[in-house]
Amino acid sequence: MRAFTIGVLAAVVALAGGEWGVAPPSATVPAFDAVILPLAVRDSMRARWEENNRHWDELSDVNTLTQLLGTGKPTQREYLGCLRGEVSRDTLWISGAGTAHDLKQLQFAVAGSCDGVAQFVGTWHTHPYRADSGGHAIKERELSHRDLETFAAARDLVTIVMWDSDSLDAAAKRPDGTLLHPAPLAVR
Repeated sequence: MRAFTIGVLAAVVALAGGEWGVAPPSATVPAFDAVILPLAVRDSMRARWEENNRHWDELSDVNTLTQLLGTGKPTQREYLGCLRGEVSRDTLWISGAGTAHDLKQLQFAVAGSCDGVAQFVGTWHTHPYRADSGGHAIKERELSHRDLETFAAARDLVTIVMWDSDSLDAAAKRPDGTLLHPAPLAVR
């Protein structure tokens, strides 16, 4: 049992610390001050969030340790998508989103690749609910420290997390290599 538990923890760490299949950041990052997400793209993201979190309210008997070890019933899965778009003047315009290639999903980790995506500008992923000590759902309301570290090392211009069907958080890269978090994000 101990070997199984260590194996599961190693898999979770490997997936959570994975590079999302992207190359190191390029030397030229275009400058932009805001990110525009079309309503239709946000709605498609919402559909993916709902599909991957449809059992979020089944956490009453599942504690966080059980979820992290993967020994309980999986109530939800993280999802990774690739964002397409372009930078025009001072704005990054997202034009579409699709599923990452080679998607690997766990409850608290996700991996995949956006290599080969035309007009690639970044990634987005879902954060599932966790259970508190009383078994009630807790939202992860922003990009985690680990999310931001992974983003900083990737070639993405922007990364977005969705933690509920109507809640988004974004980070963007600046030309000097620093991160802007939270990045101004408008849904239109």
